Amino acid sequence: MDTVIDIDRLTKTYGTRRGLDGLTLRVGAGEVFGYLGPNGAGKSTTIRLLLDLIRPTSGTARVLGLDPRADAVELHRRTGYLAGDFVVDGRQKAGECLTFLGNLRGGVPAARITGLADRLGLDLGARVKSLSKGNRQKVGLIQAFMHDPELLILDEPTSGLDPLVQQTFLEMVAEARADGRTVFMSSHVMSEVEAVADRVAIIREGRLVALDTVADLRARSYLRVRITFADPVPAEEFALPGVTGLQVDGTVLTCDVDGSPDALVKAAARHTVVGLRADSQDLEELFHTYYTRGEAAPAA
Repeated sequence: MDTVIDIDRLTKTYGTRRGLDGLTLRVGAGEVFGYLGPNGAGKSTTIRLLLDLIRPTSGTARVLGLDPRADAVELHRRTGYLAGDFVVDGRQKAGECLTFLGNLRGGVPAARITGLADRLGLDLGARVKSLSKGNRQKVGLIQAFMHDPELLILDEPTSGLDPLVQQTFLEMVAEARADGRTVFMSSHVMSEVEAVADRVAIIREGRLVALDTVADLRARSYLRVRITFADPVPAEEFALPGVTGLQVDGTVLTCDVDGSPDALVKAAARHTVVGLRADSQDLEELFHTYYTRGEAAPAA
């Protein structure tokens, strides 16, 4: 897989504050890459460095095989970018704004703009300053997608969108991947990238703390089990390998199971079970663990 984004020990400091700390990361061609972290973790700083909107303190980055500083014009031509704080001239109508931005890129067919606007439910005749935050975000999405770029770099792309439009956006991302294009998508919400991302990176306080496929992260999640018995049970019978967070309150047992639940099920079968519920750990909770504990990431 060809490398589209190649980051090597990238660091950015703002006076005494460090925005990014020695980030090393590679994103392959045709990949949807989720870049996750809480607000202030360094996601937007990374994106701005990739596009030469700010300059690094140290380290290097290459995007589409190009130097973001020396080849900025070529890089921007081949990239669709949605800023986390997308702002355009509010006096223009949405359609006029998008046509203007398209002309800056050498022209975008009107039918392409209209088609995207119809999909997202944007009124092209409304003035930008009259639009809600969600509708302004639709303008931002259209200008990023409308020229079918090789690389999409999207910073918090679903901010302000309602759930139905979020789903349409995810369909657009999946279509871009099917066309062989690469999507680098930052977010602080796992659920909006889980459905489409091939891999995800988690960043915390400017440092990479996790990098893996969504499937492998799922495999590392545990089961949350709640068993209700006909009569009270002794907790010590369920102190088994892989069982953590064990609590027994009369007839109700709750615990987490890492790995096979076979031993727990066999122990429970020695008693009369009247209720059983087992849920996979929510990925939001899994990522919260990385946010708060800051585990070291595997090599990129």
